[in-house]
Amino acid sequence: MPRVVHFEVHAEHPERAIRFYTELFGWQFTDAGMPMPYWLIRTGDDGTPGINGGLVKRMGGAPVDGQPVNAYVCTVDVESLDHAFQRAVELGGTVALPKMPIPGIGWLAYVKDTEGNILGMMQNDPSAGA
Repeated sequence: MPRVVHFEVHAEHPERAIRFYTELFGWQFTDAGMPMPYWLIRTGDDGTPGINGGLVKRMGGAPVDGQPVNAYVCTVDVESLDHAFQRAVELGGTVALPKMPIPGIGWLAYVKDTEGNILGMMQNDPSAGA
């Protein structure tokens, strides 16, 4: 069956978004050398679970606060949700959904990045919610 092989982050201020994701997750950004501003995102080592993506300058309006989610939400596996969540806010992100248990799976929280995009973070913990 088809699987997701690439994701894309749209950013009003690409350099600000690059700084946010680099400092939060250690992702690596490389200018793709395209006619439009586009960066390739490396999220981890080849052979480990996950996908890489891209970052592009947003061409339309930013997501509006208080509106329902109207796009894909990517969720990143983190070692410590408390640490990652706090760090995201320190780096200019805002709370979209506070930490909550997903029983039998782990802990989930959503933040908005510096560009208003919703980002999920999940810590594996089968005892969550027990």
